[in-house]
Amino acid sequence: MAKARPVRLCDTSLRDAHQSLFATRMKTEDMVPILEKLDSVGYYSLEMWGGATFDTCMRYLNEDPWERLWTIRKHVKNTKLQMLLRGQNILGYRNYPDDVVEEFVKRMVEGGIDIVRIFDALNDVRNMETAIRATKAAGAHAQGTVVYTISPVHDIPLYVRMAKELVELGVDSICIKDMAGLLTPYAAYELVTELKKAVDVPIQLHCHCTSGMATMTYLKAIEAGVDVVDTASSPLALGTSQPPAESIVAALAGTERDTGLSLELLSEIADYWREVKKKYDQFAAIASGVDTNVLSYQIPGGMISNLAAQLKQQGALDKYRECLAEVPRVRKELGYPPLVTPTSQMVGTQAVFNVLLGERYKVVPTEVKNYVLGYYGRPPAPIDEGVKKKIIGDETPITCRPADLLEPGLEKAKQAIAAYIQKPEDVLSYALFPQVAERFLKERLAAKTGVDYNIAEAAAAEAPRPYYPA
Repeated sequence: MAKARPVRLCDTSLRDAHQSLFATRMKTEDMVPILEKLDSVGYYSLEMWGGATFDTCMRYLNEDPWERLWTIRKHVKNTKLQMLLRGQNILGYRNYPDDVVEEFVKRMVEGGIDIVRIFDALNDVRNMETAIRATKAAGAHAQGTVVYTISPVHDIPLYVRMAKELVELGVDSICIKDMAGLLTPYAAYELVTELKKAVDVPIQLHCHCTSGMATMTYLKAIEAGVDVVDTASSPLALGTSQPPAESIVAALAGTERDTGLSLELLSEIADYWREVKKKYDQFAAIASGVDTNVLSYQIPGGMISNLAAQLKQQGALDKYRECLAEVPRVRKELGYPPLVTPTSQMVGTQAVFNVLLGERYKVVPTEVKNYVLGYYGRPPAPIDEGVKKKIIGDETPITCRPADLLEPGLEKAKQAIAAYIQKPEDVLSYALFPQVAERFLKERLAAKTGVDYNIAEAAAAEAPRPYYPA
């Protein structure tokens, strides 16, 4: 009889599932009642922080994201807590100075994070180095991430080389991040097979169901020896989310990769989420089923929804198909960046401008110009010379690690928000999202003291945002 090699499951219900299905709007109060039951399942980890949760907590939910972390850690005593970190972007949409990255990682690990999944939108390992070192120094598990996409320059040898580079930097595991649902079952089998040959660390697979292939992709990856797969409780699965945990557990039952998890317990948890989900119907994604446009245009489901929303606001929904077709053209000209935050927003916005203005690159957002100048990192392929000339003229892109040009930011943030600091983590919240955090911190203090934060004598000025030239 074959030796048992159980597949481990990471549950994304507390983070990516609701980020994908209803715009990250789940409140902590709806998580707390099910935490202890989740902790008893035997999951490899619970992904419950990072991504868009930090910004959304302050911007929309009037919650402190640090309090969410501490609350979940208090209730989850046995299972590892996992979060998603955008490398040098941390949880924002631009690069931050090294001192901010290092302090942020230190504080979140002290707060209870066990596994840090670190990625860069361009797969530029230079943008991941500081976060990896900080995670290791803090004593947590550093998971290096390969962002999966399809283009003439993205192939399996490239991903294998990147994985080797990450392992040399000291990561404890490798994640394949298929944010758009582009990874086919047989490509997954080959990729996992080659990674298992090349590196001696666990391999984890993260897919979205946007294209309808993810569950099949998981099974082929499991056949190839993948160690961990990301799943969600069934009411929070499928669509633009992850495959359902129950389906994977049932499919593997009685095989050498049997997860050993209880379907009965998972069913009880699903019953809870089924009721919670009803509260968030108003935020549900426009397209919640299979969307094969992702295969034609290689656009993640969330990006497609945002594109439609942008055009609707402009009264130009009739230009939707034209904009969809423009996205891959822009992506090619910009050197095939993977379409993941923040590059997906850049490419999508540029495509909309190109179509609505009737002249390509007539208007170029500052973020796109900074990307072409190298301030986000190294593009996967050379940028089209004609497009580059249109965007930056005779300026010369940088070739160094972008964060090397940034001055330290912690002390500036501390000074700017001094009047409203109640704990050290407040400084980090402000350093990442100055305007959103300042409003949140002022309102929190006003609720506590009864003082109108708009007329308080010690009004905090917004710190200069460490950014690159326009």
